[in-house]
Amino acid sequence: MEHVDVVVIGGGQSGLAAAHALREQGLAPVLLEASEQTAGSWPRYYDSLALFSPAAHSSLPGLPFGGDPHRYPHRDEVVAYLLRYAERLDTDVRTGTRVQEVSTSDGNFTLTLETGDRMTARGVVAASGTFGRPHRPALPGLDAFTGTVLHAAKYRTPHPFAGQRVVVVGAGNSAVQIAVELAAHARVTLAARHAARFARQRPLGRDLHWWLKRTGLDTLPVGRLLRTPPTQFVIDDGRYRAAVAAGAPDLRPVFNGIDGTKVTWADGGTEEIDTILLATGYRPDLGYLHPLGALGADGHPRHREGLSTTHPGLAYVGLEWQRSLSSNSLRGVGRDAVRVARRLAAHLGAR
Repeated sequence: MEHVDVVVIGGGQSGLAAAHALREQGLAPVLLEASEQTAGSWPRYYDSLALFSPAAHSSLPGLPFGGDPHRYPHRDEVVAYLLRYAERLDTDVRTGTRVQEVSTSDGNFTLTLETGDRMTARGVVAASGTFGRPHRPALPGLDAFTGTVLHAAKYRTPHPFAGQRVVVVGAGNSAVQIAVELAAHARVTLAARHAARFARQRPLGRDLHWWLKRTGLDTLPVGRLLRTPPTQFVIDDGRYRAAVAAGAPDLRPVFNGIDGTKVTWADGGTEEIDTILLATGYRPDLGYLHPLGALGADGHPRHREGLSTTHPGLAYVGLEWQRSLSSNSLRGVGRDAVRVARRLAAHLGAR
């Protein structure tokens, strides 16, 4: 059975940042990625997606994004950047390798792969991130809806929905962007439990992320204090607030019930709906850790700022609010990775 120093599970932005940080600590990580390329969830996002932060604030440690620092890179640029980053890593990267489960034995971790092969490691970094498991909320009547139910993870372009009556559920960046894009081709309602809150993309002539960095809000270590992560503001250059104000899409509270394809709204009105699109976020994709007992009943890991509170030698990178506002973003995951790698190296060196 192969034995290695540290295994990093996940080859997206979180795993790449973790592998780089572990190498800087003198460790020899092996990075295991289930898909065939080291770009995380980025290749599967909708076609029009661009970063909310400019290139100058969107790099992993050791490799600037490049190009115009003030532009907002498109999805495909991010994919190319991550692939380029992986090529420059002095790390054993294995794609097409899915981890089935992680257990412990004799002070080491044992990883069972989907192929049935096994390997052991002194340490494990779970970096499969927070974008691998689409969240389907329990909405009134949703399971009985006989129209199309689609999560934003499966949405690519608005064209298949032309002429339809569509309800987009959610109030975050993706919900608003998708709803506005769809509204040019279909009749769209943006339905949420609370109204979308907008933040100007460039207040006082500077990008919002410049201000977050300048004030220290981007790195403020408040993650461990949050029982429920707050809903983030929709970053807006003016288009989205204007579109909502013009009723394209219109805003409503989430529906009260469904009968077939007929939705009942909070005001008692009913209407036929073709598609319900759930822009309701994701949950950590960490099922392989269930045998360890490292997860809570809700599937979230038990940790403190990325270090497991159940198993020494187990760590996390890329969780939402792992330590700060930017923990699961390109601009912030590298900072968390460095912090976790230092502590993991200290633990392994003390063994």
